[in-house]
Amino acid sequence: MAENLLMKYHTMNRFPLFLTLLSGLAIAGCSDSGSSSKDILVQPKQGPFRVMVTTTGELQAKRSTRILGPRGAQSADIYQMKIQRIIPEGTVVEPGDFIAQLDQSDVNSKLQESNIALDKALSQLTQVQLDTALTLSEARDNIVNLKYSLQEQQYEIEQSKFEAPATQNKLQLALQKAQRTLDQAISNYEKRIAQSAAKVQEASADVNKERRKVKELMELMQEFTILAPEAGMLTYYREWNGRKRQTGSTFQVWNPTVAMLPDLTNMESITYVNEIDIRKIQPELEVAITLDAMPDKSIKGIIKEVANMGEQRPNSDSKVFQVIITVLDVDSTLRPSMTTANEILVADRESALYVPLECLHAHDSTSFVFVQQGASIIKQEVETGLINDNDAEILAGLDMDSKIYLSMPADTSRLAFEYLKPQSASPMVQASDE
Repeated sequence: MAENLLMKYHTMNRFPLFLTLLSGLAIAGCSDSGSSSKDILVQPKQGPFRVMVTTTGELQAKRSTRILGPRGAQSADIYQMKIQRIIPEGTVVEPGDFIAQLDQSDVNSKLQESNIALDKALSQLTQVQLDTALTLSEARDNIVNLKYSLQEQQYEIEQSKFEAPATQNKLQLALQKAQRTLDQAISNYEKRIAQSAAKVQEASADVNKERRKVKELMELMQEFTILAPEAGMLTYYREWNGRKRQTGSTFQVWNPTVAMLPDLTNMESITYVNEIDIRKIQPELEVAITLDAMPDKSIKGIIKEVANMGEQRPNSDSKVFQVIITVLDVDSTLRPSMTTANEILVADRESALYVPLECLHAHDSTSFVFVQQGASIIKQEVETGLINDNDAEILAGLDMDSKIYLSMPADTSRLAFEYLKPQSASPMVQASDE
């Protein structure tokens, strides 16, 4: 338990309070249990030293072509669509190949309504045309009759040459009245022609409007059969909650993506790093990537982007930060959604002196190890550098010949504590109070 806490201590920048707790736990563990087995001594090792952060990620393409649903659905008052059938994910398609079939029930209902409206508009146009023809025919007949009346008045005037002046004046007035009635009838006829033309035009416009609706809906219905816009390997579209759009999924017109055609020549791994390790991660760090599907294959990567804000992932109690890793190697076997194990190289020493983490102990703000000196044991203060999952770099306090206890000795009371030598002072040794 003390060793695990020590690892957290190094991760958390050596908080003094944490060191005090660790020391207390170490001493308590020592006092409660005796050494029933032989103590194990180890010596520091010299060699390359690496600090890695290991994460799990998922491959995705840097660039993908979106396969979209019908573009005119919203104009037809259709705001939600359902995927009735879609080809299996991973299928390689060519331009024009079938991708998916969307449920056409809504557009079918709209089309039926539009056909009914078109029939009604056609019927209205026919009625207007018939009414117009009848009205104009009656107007023409009336004009003909008025012309006959006018001619009769003219004949009467010609025959009244020998009549009294009063009679002639009366006939002349009747002729003028007949002429005026004819002129009014002709004027009204011309107005009725214009009025009838306007009514016919309005009814024709309604017919054309409904015909356009029917045509647009028929074209929209064809768009409910989704075809591949280009060649590629189909992948299902992932929504914000991670769910894939597949058979039975519904989507809205403001996010009409049905599926994706990723560019497999440019891939990246999307991973998430916990808030403790994120301070170690920065762009341009090298990454060794392995695939769960092909554990023997290793590919190179480099960190492209580190999120500034943490987020709460599903089924996780801690905050994590998204990290995007660019895959440097081009490999035709890589596929989107493959799970990756990413080893991020945080620090690298060509040569370092290091010891196992189990050897390290802490008291207050001081790190130390138990070192055998002849027949005695001392507590040797050490200065640590880089720390990885298994070992800690020793910057001062030990050499290659030091013999260190891998675990805490059985009896640590009254052991001498040797501090690191100051640059201008001699080594100081004192008895431990413990």
